[in-house]
Amino acid sequence: MNPLYAHILLPTDGSSLASRGAKAGVQLAKALGAKVTVVYVGMPYAASVYGDAAVYYAGPSPREHKRFSEEAAKKAFAPVALEARRAGVDCSTLLAVNLKPWEGILKTARARKCDAIVMASHGRTGLGGLFLGSETQRVLAHSRIPVLVIR
Repeated sequence: MNPLYAHILLPTDGSSLASRGAKAGVQLAKALGAKVTVVYVGMPYAASVYGDAAVYYAGPSPREHKRFSEEAAKKAFAPVALEARRAGVDCSTLLAVNLKPWEGILKTARARKCDAIVMASHGRTGLGGLFLGSETQRVLAHSRIPVLVIR
């Protein structure tokens, strides 16, 4: 096992782009002899999110919200876990809950003692990147461990 990069975090939101980034992370882990943790960051139980504020409402129950989040995470994990199994890479999965996905990713990396993060980026530039913001950009700005961005 490579002592420098022994545990790689692979964030995914279930999109094809995120899955492609996570699958690239699996191949890197295979080459390095590392293990991976795949993380899906779900939203806390809230109706609407406006920046850092959340508005709670009478909609799905907390139990239903949890079930929906778990189903979404399981669906997002499936292609990456399959890739890891095929590559012979030790893979664990985690559903994290955080209002800010980038923060959930970094908290997971610290809690799981990951050495690196591999994630995809849409590669938005200009005003689109400025106004839309990018979870990848936020991870890059706040991470204390290396982040490999797949485009």
